[in-house]
Amino acid sequence: MAKPHAPKRGSHGFSPRKRAKSHIPHIKTWPEPAEGPRIQGFAGYKAGMTHAFIVDYRKKSTTAGQEVMVPVTVVEVPPMKVAAVRFYGREPYGLRVITEVWAKKLDKELKERLPIPKKTRKIDEALKEINLDEVEDVRVIAYTQPKKITGVPKKVPDIMELRIGGGTLQERIDYAKKILGKEVDITDFVQPGKMVDVMAVTKGKGWQGAVKRWGIRILSHKNSKKRRKVGTAGPKRPGYVKPTVPQAGQTGYHHRTEYNKRVLLIGENPEEINPKGGFLHYGMVRNKYVVLHGSIPGPAKRLVRFRDAVRFRGETVAPEIRYISLESKQGV
Repeated sequence: MAKPHAPKRGSHGFSPRKRAKSHIPHIKTWPEPAEGPRIQGFAGYKAGMTHAFIVDYRKKSTTAGQEVMVPVTVVEVPPMKVAAVRFYGREPYGLRVITEVWAKKLDKELKERLPIPKKTRKIDEALKEINLDEVEDVRVIAYTQPKKITGVPKKVPDIMELRIGGGTLQERIDYAKKILGKEVDITDFVQPGKMVDVMAVTKGKGWQGAVKRWGIRILSHKNSKKRRKVGTAGPKRPGYVKPTVPQAGQTGYHHRTEYNKRVLLIGENPEEINPKGGFLHYGMVRNKYVVLHGSIPGPAKRLVRFRDAVRFRGETVAPEIRYISLESKQGV
């Protein structure tokens, strides 16, 4: 008799599945861009999804060159402000902060996130106190402006670090001088057609059982009085339950990264993207927005971070968008 094929159910790609420490995604790796100097990241707030008709730009696709319908995600991206510039040096255990320079005028809402230094100085003065040969990396501390967004019910900004990449070290320093204390736009980071990596925290689903959390099979009613439990917790020895055994626990609210998301459109006119009645649980988009091909993690209003694609080696293709659906999403 043939043996039935029964592969493992559920994803074992991420374990342990704990709650994310913060709703602000963290970035550990930054690629080295070919052009520059420029910022290598940005942030926005997820508005929702719709669909669009585009000319398929994927050369190896069976529908290459034809008009196809694709799901798209809309992220509202108002300008970010640069609060400080950081200079990093290399140590045996990694990078360390050598010095940092803060801007003179900052938004009052920023004080609710962290204490702001009262005394400020210029970048040139700070660089005189250190050895430029020790500087390995230049980054900026930037923060979002949710007060400009009607769909996100908060005014306190989200703070994060963005790397300045490309060019020589002196060019990066000059670029940091130029943007310190000023607003940076999404177009300073990316252009339509390019690939980006998207980081966000997924929807939180709370404490769930093994069936929902790991996708294990529901037991037969003849097999056990409890059908949604795991079939066995393991052998007699070793005398403990292995971490590979599916068990109940926290589900969702995990930090996840989506690689190689194509930027289809960067728009300034919200009327071209707002559906009738607005996006579900978000409302109307009021600022600049980014349209991405496909889905991204997280619910509406969730903070989303972008980064230069670290795994993409293809070419930049500016897609041709022929139609974006503005039909109501109510009741979907």
